[in-house]
Amino acid sequence: MQSKVDLHKARRGPEWVTVDAADGVSNGLADADMGQAILLDCATMWLTNLMMDEADLTKAQAALLDDLARCAAPVVVVSNEVGQGIVPENALARRFREAQGRLNIALGAQADTVWHVLAGLPQLRKGTAP
Repeated sequence: MQSKVDLHKARRGPEWVTVDAADGVSNGLADADMGQAILLDCATMWLTNLMMDEADLTKAQAALLDDLARCAAPVVVVSNEVGQGIVPENALARRFREAQGRLNIALGAQADTVWHVLAGLPQLRKGTAP
């Protein structure tokens, strides 16, 4: 996982400030100002960490949505679509799949713009292109 994070940092370049917040993104969002742009990469790992910690997902999701709504800076949230494949055989994976779907629906509903990227091809799903 660390090599993946290092690769992402290298691709973005030194002008990006990285805040490693495995499950708590509130401080990074609260401290942002209008002159910044925030990239939350990614909501899927955030959710995974919460599930592994057996956190209250409903409460955590509501807090994340509230933090995003109150953030002064524009925020781009990366999230994975996990519901288009085969239904997992084990209960934890099914629970994760459902929770990720609920999170994506809530993020999409609150967002001004939603892009779906499939095979490297961006498709505008909501809002207007810049």
